[in-house]
Amino acid sequence: MQKEIIKLKRAPSIISSYSVVGKKENDGPLGDYFDEYSDDNKFGMDTWEKAEGEMQKRAVMGAMKKANLSDTGVDVLLSGDLLNQCVGSNYGLLDFNIPYVGLYGACSTCAEGLALASCLYSGGDFDVCGTVTSSHFCSSERQFRFPLEYGGQRTPTAQWTVTGSGAYILGEGGKVKITEVMLGKTVDMGITDINNMGAAMAPACIDTIKRYFKASELSPSDFDLIATGDLGYEGSEILIDLLFKDGIDIRKNHNDCGLMIFDRKTQDVHAGGSGCGCSSVVLSCDILKKLEGGVYKNVLFIGTGALMSPMTLFQGMSIPGVAHLIRLER
Repeated sequence: MQKEIIKLKRAPSIISSYSVVGKKENDGPLGDYFDEYSDDNKFGMDTWEKAEGEMQKRAVMGAMKKANLSDTGVDVLLSGDLLNQCVGSNYGLLDFNIPYVGLYGACSTCAEGLALASCLYSGGDFDVCGTVTSSHFCSSERQFRFPLEYGGQRTPTAQWTVTGSGAYILGEGGKVKITEVMLGKTVDMGITDINNMGAAMAPACIDTIKRYFKASELSPSDFDLIATGDLGYEGSEILIDLLFKDGIDIRKNHNDCGLMIFDRKTQDVHAGGSGCGCSSVVLSCDILKKLEGGVYKNVLFIGTGALMSPMTLFQGMSIPGVAHLIRLER
């Protein structure tokens, strides 16, 4: 029988986290809560891609410093980004003498990394696991859409890729534990519009949430927050409406990281934020802090990703989605 929910027998704590963002993100509603930001979106580097690696480097260093750890104190580092072959992670983490595992789950990579790190810890072979993800607006636009110099118009359903990186250290001793994991299944509903990531990812998120509540026999009311990341405005509306039709009402306690990080009324982000860095920094600076402070006690965090590449887009292929779930308890 296929295992749906992985109940972690040795549940890891989130010992520390660290968030690094760009200027636009810092100007948003969560600006007071990020650990670090830069007015220079190149972070002192000479390319956008190198800047993304620099963000990851700073995020990992910050998380390790908070946990009073050095390289030798971390057993494994799982990392991913949006760039081809995860070059932001590959080059950005070269200075760390830590066994490295590269991941690609698009915008779901933060949840994917935390889920896999939790399983490695629960198995008993690793005592301290690190995860980090990042994205950058400029490098993402150049890879998946058009270089910024092109000056193309963005559609109303388009989301703004977050310039940011979030890192986490998992082990023993933190206030918040990852107690359950559910890995997502790929779902493809035939969406081909690169400017509507919310619609491409929402069906996978619906599948994961329905599977979780069926297997757990819990209901949305058992959780203080059901956080998705990052469906934006369009995807969140689809998620809420279709789940409600199936008898699952998340209207009172749902929020999306892509809607939390920017103010859509004052910042020109159209349908909200997206990117590997979006849910990663929002979880670190807002959701996790509220769990640690007792505002939340029980949270579902579902990372959503659109699994396309530039080549599949050029060939007109549809965009599969995936959504990985972790349960966070104080």
